[in-house]
Amino acid sequence: MIWLCYAVMLVVPYLLSGINTSIIVAKLKTGKDIRTMGSGNAGLTNTLRVLGKGAAGIVLLGDVAKAAVSILLVRLAFRFLGGVDTADPASGMTWVEYMAVFMAIVGHCFPLYYGFKGGKGVLAAISAIFVLDWRIACVLLGIFIVIVAISRYVSLGSVIASSCFCIASPLFGHFLDHDPAFIANAIIGAFCAGLIVFRHRGNLKRLANHTEKKLGEKAK
Repeated sequence: MIWLCYAVMLVVPYLLSGINTSIIVAKLKTGKDIRTMGSGNAGLTNTLRVLGKGAAGIVLLGDVAKAAVSILLVRLAFRFLGGVDTADPASGMTWVEYMAVFMAIVGHCFPLYYGFKGGKGVLAAISAIFVLDWRIACVLLGIFIVIVAISRYVSLGSVIASSCFCIASPLFGHFLDHDPAFIANAIIGAFCAGLIVFRHRGNLKRLANHTEKKLGEKAK
């Protein structure tokens, strides 16, 4: 049954996280595609700018739920079908949950249902990481909050916090948990960070050109 578990690890987070709450909410509220509005990104920040706090709140809940549930489903599949506790560092299988996080980010960024054009993966990532390891998630969220509070740039906070994932992961895994899979987790974490940074390449260009919108600025 282990082969079925690995299939769940790859397919379930991708398909579940591919359900884009922002696209759905915008379609129901305005009849338009959120990807043609504001910055064109199908994510929380653009929803807040063009549709307001109410719509953004729904997107927040939806994106948090889909990513968190996808990781929990992978964990349950391995526990009950494969007899392995992937959340236990002693099992040496924590890399499974890291891979599930990566697939959740891929699903959010490149959803099958919407022509592979989705969001930038930040909210899906932090939600999934909270299920993976709440300690790492708190560190990353703290970094994000500090950067955004200082700079007022959500994109800058997202990129820096995401980049810290591949550093925080091996530190916690090796020094605190003595996880045999910490190297594999660091590699997968680097791919997660790299994908999110890649999805923010337009934001990085605007930051360099001083044309990036700050938190609270409305989309024109």
